[in-house]
Amino acid sequence: MNSPFTEPMSRRRLLQGLGLAATAPLLAACVGPGQSSTNNGSNAVTGSFDWKKAKGTTLKVLQTPHVYQQTYQPLFKEFTDLTGIEVVADLVPEADYYTKLNTELAGGSATHDAFMMGAYWVWQYGPPGWLEDLDPWINNTAATGAEFDYPDFFEGLRTSMKWDFKLGDAAGTGGTYALPWGFELNNIAYNKTVFDQKGIKPAETFDNLIQLAIDLTDRGNDRYGIAFRGSKSWATIHPGFMTQLAREGGKDYEVKDGKLTAAMNSQVAVDFTKKWADLAKKAGPTSWTTYEYPNCTGDLGDGKAMMVYDADSATYPKNVKGASKMAGQIAWHPGPAGPGGSMATNLWTWCWGMNSKSKNKLAAWLFMQWAAGKDAMNKAVQSGAFADPVRQSVFNGTFKQTLGGFPGYLEAFEAQVPEAKVLFTPQTRFLETTEDWAVAVQSIYGGADAKTTLDALATSNTNKVNS
Repeated sequence: MNSPFTEPMSRRRLLQGLGLAATAPLLAACVGPGQSSTNNGSNAVTGSFDWKKAKGTTLKVLQTPHVYQQTYQPLFKEFTDLTGIEVVADLVPEADYYTKLNTELAGGSATHDAFMMGAYWVWQYGPPGWLEDLDPWINNTAATGAEFDYPDFFEGLRTSMKWDFKLGDAAGTGGTYALPWGFELNNIAYNKTVFDQKGIKPAETFDNLIQLAIDLTDRGNDRYGIAFRGSKSWATIHPGFMTQLAREGGKDYEVKDGKLTAAMNSQVAVDFTKKWADLAKKAGPTSWTTYEYPNCTGDLGDGKAMMVYDADSATYPKNVKGASKMAGQIAWHPGPAGPGGSMATNLWTWCWGMNSKSKNKLAAWLFMQWAAGKDAMNKAVQSGAFADPVRQSVFNGTFKQTLGGFPGYLEAFEAQVPEAKVLFTPQTRFLETTEDWAVAVQSIYGGADAKTTLDALATSNTNKVNS
């Protein structure tokens, strides 16, 4: 098996590298570490707030097909009726989405005024000056309606959109570079019917989870204990893996002598990673190294996987009547607490970013403000498929009213959300270094020594994030 650190450069990695390299002059010209853009157009908006201020504008947004996108698509007409702004939405499959977005932004294109993105992309797109700092827009009462109520967003989501571009500083510092739209916590969804038949309950410790998953595995009857992601992707690390690693006391990086130093080879991380890879081998899907979240949730819905450790919003749709074979038979649990009772949970959020090169910034901001606003989000939730809403008022109101047939969902959410945030350390090489981490976990799954593999990964990643 090739070393994960000497494999040929992938097309995506090449584009990421080219994108960052191409934007170095922009970084010097626009914003520097710890600085926020102040010449972003928001000051030109004056007077009282009016949804019609950009009437007649045609706005282009870039999206990838997703349940959030699908629930909002029918609502776009309401936005046009409210504002007089036409919205043209271009859809790109998720496999190609960020390659297209990277290429556009690195080239200084203004083709799309606003776009879907994840919080981690703030770290890649913020420093080169590709993203609009939204704080001046949020704070301008001429551009933002009184009902917007920014503090209504869950705190962990607000902080995950912010960074000051200083290596070693946590998320939550600096400007706001995206607006939360939909999000997810990572926990255990399980086959309640089977658990009830066997008289068992979800595990409360990681070691008990391992044993439970092994006990539930029955290869002869095409059943296995637990599904979680295993593909050679950054996305393998961020849901269940990072959540449980943090609960066990592990970290991705530490700051030592003013530098980020990789900590994914600490003794805690080595022990955890060995157990995680062993769990995948003994109680995971037989083709684990190809597994993405649709494979995991698909097996849960088909009755093959007894548990899934992944995003609650990804397992949620499988319990909707008619959506899967196991619909109505799925329940949720927050997952094993750490040795000290930690319920640390890594969160993911789909959010909206504004192109700093946009020629339609006011229209873009009105659209983002509407999409993340209470009225539109309540309507999206009422469709029955939008989970989790990013606003506390919507979650506590409309969303709770839809949860009658989702046992444990609310309890798991409320146990986790106080400690939920982005658990990774912000750094511009996040996607590349986290993909390397997934490759290392695959190597350990394949039989490589965990300590040796993670030591090599840590050395490589420390060099990359400080370069």
